[in-house]
Amino acid sequence: MNSRTFKETILPLTQKIYPMVHRMLGETENTNDAVQEIMLKLWSKRKQLSTHPNVTGFVLVTARNHCFDLLKQRKPLYVNGVKNESVDPRNTHNEIEWQELNAIIKKLLKTLPENQRIVLALRDLDGLEFAEIATATGLKTEHIRVLLSRARKQISSKLKQNYSYE
Repeated sequence: MNSRTFKETILPLTQKIYPMVHRMLGETENTNDAVQEIMLKLWSKRKQLSTHPNVTGFVLVTARNHCFDLLKQRKPLYVNGVKNESVDPRNTHNEIEWQELNAIIKKLLKTLPENQRIVLALRDLDGLEFAEIATATGLKTEHIRVLLSRARKQISSKLKQNYSYE
């Protein structure tokens, strides 16, 4: 694979991997750096890419694995035994409510089985199609639909339990 082919086939895929990397890493600066590092890795593997039967799946799996490697290296910042997440006083009431809801959903996502969590994140958060999820995970499309349905039902029922005041 030469540089022209790489630019035409691989670089446009950054639009697909950026949301996934941002969701996994959180911060925009880290996301930009990670996407650049992923592209460098892919450039070094360009000979494998030219003969690979599913380039999109290869790129998605490479991006996911790179994010996992970065997350393993991270150490959370704790102050007095509490995770340091400062709240901006300029936030409005609605923004704080959305932040709390997002925190609750993130906790609920962690309770899901791994396959359900991955499929839900790739479909609902990253907006990938079923075929793309199938190539990235190695699962069949029908199984992905079942996992997605079960994950959504579990999150929905747990949110109803959390917000039922009666």
